[in-house]
Amino acid sequence: MKTRLFSLCLAGVFAWTSALLPVQAQQAAPAARPASAFSASVATEWFNLALLLTQQTPGYSPPVASRALAYLGLTLYESVVPGMPQHQSLAGQLNELQSLPWAQPDEVLHWPTVANASMATMTRMMFPTASAENKARIDLLERSLPLKYSQDFDPNTVTPEITNRSETFGKLMAMAIMTWARTDGGHEAWGPLRRSQKNYVPPSGEGQWSATPPAFAQALLPWWGEVRPFVLKTSSSCAAPPHPPYSESPGSAFYKEAQEVYQVSNKATQEQRQVSLYWADDPLKTPTPAGHWAYIANDLLKVQKADLAKAAHTMVRLNLAMADAFIAGWKTKYTANLLRPVTYVQLVIDSNWVPTLMHTPPFPEYPSGHSVQSSAAAGVLEQVFGANQPFTDNTHNDRGWGPRTFASFKVAADEAAISRMYAGIHFRSGIEGGKVQGRCVAQQVLALKLAR
Repeated sequence: MKTRLFSLCLAGVFAWTSALLPVQAQQAAPAARPASAFSASVATEWFNLALLLTQQTPGYSPPVASRALAYLGLTLYESVVPGMPQHQSLAGQLNELQSLPWAQPDEVLHWPTVANASMATMTRMMFPTASAENKARIDLLERSLPLKYSQDFDPNTVTPEITNRSETFGKLMAMAIMTWARTDGGHEAWGPLRRSQKNYVPPSGEGQWSATPPAFAQALLPWWGEVRPFVLKTSSSCAAPPHPPYSESPGSAFYKEAQEVYQVSNKATQEQRQVSLYWADDPLKTPTPAGHWAYIANDLLKVQKADLAKAAHTMVRLNLAMADAFIAGWKTKYTANLLRPVTYVQLVIDSNWVPTLMHTPPFPEYPSGHSVQSSAAAGVLEQVFGANQPFTDNTHNDRGWGPRTFASFKVAADEAAISRMYAGIHFRSGIEGGKVQGRCVAQQVLALKLAR
C-alpha cells in the first residue's frame, strides 16, 4: 500500500511539466555542457549551509541528521546525473524508488542552475523547523550563487529560457525525491513523539539497557532501525558480530571489557581526553558525526578543485552510507539492548563511578554508532580519494579544536571509534563490532552502479 501511494503521488508530481521523459531516456542534450565542465562550488556551498542548519536546528540528533544529509546528497546527484554521460540514475537501485524525472534529450539544461534550484528546494523541505534567520540564509544562498560564481553562471550562454527550464527541472527533482522520502518511516522525526508511536518500554533482565545518569532520559529513537534503508535490503543486512556474553564474573570477557573502560576513563591521558572531546560531535553544538565526515569530504572537494560531477557522486555515496549505517546500527542497538558501561560498573565494580568527560547517550550500547558510521564513511571516501589520502580536518576550527591532520580516512575512523571508550561510554567490543558493521555498509553502498 505504501509503495502504491508513493507511486500515485509521484505520478502527480511528474504531471507538472512536459519537459521530462522516463528515466530510461537517459541522454544529455548534445549542445549542453556536461556537469564536469563546472566547478563543485554550488554543491559545496549548499552542504556548508546544510551543516550549519544541522548544528543549529533542534531535533537533529545524529540519525535524523544523517537522513537529511542523505536526501540532500541524493538530490544533488539525481539533479545533475543527466549531465554526466558516463553515469546513471539510482532509480531502480534504491529501496522502493522505481523512477525519477529525466531531462529531455533535445533541450539544454544548465547544471549549476539545476543543482542550485534542487538543493534550495530540498534544503527547505529537510529543515522545515529551521529558525527564521536560517530560512533567510537558504533564500539568500539560492539568490547569491549565480552572482558569486559567475564563471559557472555565464550570462552570455545561460539564457533566461535555459535558466527557467533548469530551475523547473531542479525543483521537480527535489519534489519527486521528497515524495519518496515521506514514505521511509523517518519523516518528521525531528518533531515531538509521533502520535502513532507507542512509548518505548525497555525490556528488563540481566545485562539489559536501562536509562543512564545523570538525566535518565528516555530512549532516543527506538524505532529508527525500522526506517527504510536507502541501499541495504533490510536494516539487518549488515549484522554486527555478537558481543561477549553478559557476565558479572571477574574472569569473564565481559567483566574484563568493563574493567578496561573503568580504568581507561579514570586514567585517561590528556591526548585521550582531547580525542574523546574532538569526536564527540554533539547535536546543537556540532553538525553531528555524519556532518563531521560530510565536512571533511566537502573540504577535500574544495582543496582538489573538484568539478560538479565529482561532488555529486562523492556526496551521494558518502551520505547514503552514513544514513544506512545509523539505521543498521540502531537496529542492532535495540535488538541487542545491551547495558552501558556506567550501569555495569556501578552494579559490579564501583557504585560511585560515572564517566568524567561526557554523559552517556540515552540508547543501548552495542554497537558504537560512531564506529559504525565512521567506518562506513571512511570506506566510501577511500574509494573516492584513495586509501592513503592524507587530509586536514577543519570541522572544529571555530571551536578551537583544530585543524588536525590524519594520514588516512581509516586512521581517522579508528580514532573516532576508540574515542568512545576513552570517554567511558562504550565497551571495546561495541567499538570493534561497530567497525565491522560499518565496513559492510560501505561495501553495499559502493556496489551501487553509478557508472553506465
